[in-house]
Amino acid sequence: MTAQLTDRVLDELIAALGKDYVLTSKTARMNRARVPAPFPVHRWRERVPDLVVMPATTDEVATVVRIANEHRIPIVPRDGGTGLTDGAVPERRGIVVDVKRMNDIKEIDLENRTCTVGPGINMLKLNEVLAKHGLIYPDDPASYPCSLVGGRIGTSGWSLVGSRYGHTRDLVLSFEIVLPTGRVIRVGDGGGRKVSKSSSGYQLKHLFMGHQGTLGIATEATLKLYPKPEAEFSPFWAFADFDSAYACVGRLARAGVATFAGAVLFDEWKVDYLRRDDEAYIPQPEDVRALVCAVCYGNSDEVRAGGKRLMRIARDAGARYLGDEISQGDWAARHDRYATPLHGRTADGQVAPMSWHCEDAAIAYTDLATVRTAWHDIVAGLRNKHPVFDDWGMFFYTSADTGVDYLTEIDVGIWEQELDDASWAAWVDAKREIAAVALRHGGSISACHGSCREGEVDLVPEELGGGYDVMLAVKRSLDPNNIMNPGKYGLQRAYEDQP
Repeated sequence: MTAQLTDRVLDELIAALGKDYVLTSKTARMNRARVPAPFPVHRWRERVPDLVVMPATTDEVATVVRIANEHRIPIVPRDGGTGLTDGAVPERRGIVVDVKRMNDIKEIDLENRTCTVGPGINMLKLNEVLAKHGLIYPDDPASYPCSLVGGRIGTSGWSLVGSRYGHTRDLVLSFEIVLPTGRVIRVGDGGGRKVSKSSSGYQLKHLFMGHQGTLGIATEATLKLYPKPEAEFSPFWAFADFDSAYACVGRLARAGVATFAGAVLFDEWKVDYLRRDDEAYIPQPEDVRALVCAVCYGNSDEVRAGGKRLMRIARDAGARYLGDEISQGDWAARHDRYATPLHGRTADGQVAPMSWHCEDAAIAYTDLATVRTAWHDIVAGLRNKHPVFDDWGMFFYTSADTGVDYLTEIDVGIWEQELDDASWAAWVDAKREIAAVALRHGGSISACHGSCREGEVDLVPEELGGGYDVMLAVKRSLDPNNIMNPGKYGLQRAYEDQP
């Protein structure tokens, strides 16, 4: 343990939570040092916390944070642990605060269509309860069955159906957060818990969206609910070339169909991967070089009319309709992709327990094709020098109903057990290059995962410009002792002039 974690501190934590919820075993600590993103296994021990606490209430979280602040002990919030940029990974050991016990549904307001929940509940379990009332909470990440509401707030998560319902930042009306000093506040779009629009003061909710645990711990959230859709239409189309598919997805996004919930474009590298992967297998003839799938949700009359319009647009773009059964399976498989790496293959076709990583920039529609070429070139260079890497292709998701910018991802398979320091350094350099391409084309380094990992984090000040100085000022003001998830986003710079 670190020097700060004395017997006195341990006694204070046990007094606050009870002995059963202050975990010091090697298993408990190591299990909370792991996330799906790849990491050199031989350096895993660098990320193991000194202990884990599992509070059950806001008051308990506040007590833990006050103890950590008093003793200058690093503290890291952990929700589902599904993040891909190490937001929940302790870089300086200390205490991990696991909020999974805080998984209660405190209120379902049928009239105002809101619910209030603890941060430890996931969307799958929440929607199982809401379905009894004909409602849904439509925050729909790839990690839907296992990511938790608190983590979605900490990452400002991106939703697969965000073009219809909005993303986490739109769907969370307000939330309670314990600041690094132990103070508890509620932030939202206004003063009321269920208010969706206010002009009273700063919009503080958005300050705490995507903070990656550097500004506090969310302990309760009030969420916006929608009627459970009567109907779904999810067509799947094949194309002989990428350019035709690219033109089609742009037209679909700009069509103004009210029930349009999203579309995704797969390039030829991704189609090839889908042919050879055991779990995500989509059988297509060799002349299929790109795929587009879309989805519409709403009442039956609206979905039927909107679907006809989308089908006409795709037909005019040269699409071959593959039916909606494959597409329904693929949309469902979006939620299973965290297991896909278990079926990975190396560049020479060898089946291997490969880890999966994706860079997730936000790129304007007009720049997608150019960015795609540049990113594949970067990964090709990496793969040629280090065969532990493989290009698993790219996909492009609509982020809004107008198709302004797209979640642009390149998936890279990594044989994690074979990583060494040299190949890891090459991967970090490649990530930095990928981020640089996004910035050169006016994009954002990350649309949803965050920019905390080695490589892309170096370019966050470049993306934000003067706004990064504001980030440093906010961090130092709210967290004067730098205890809350220290080391993330390069925010240690806020304390460089301290003695």
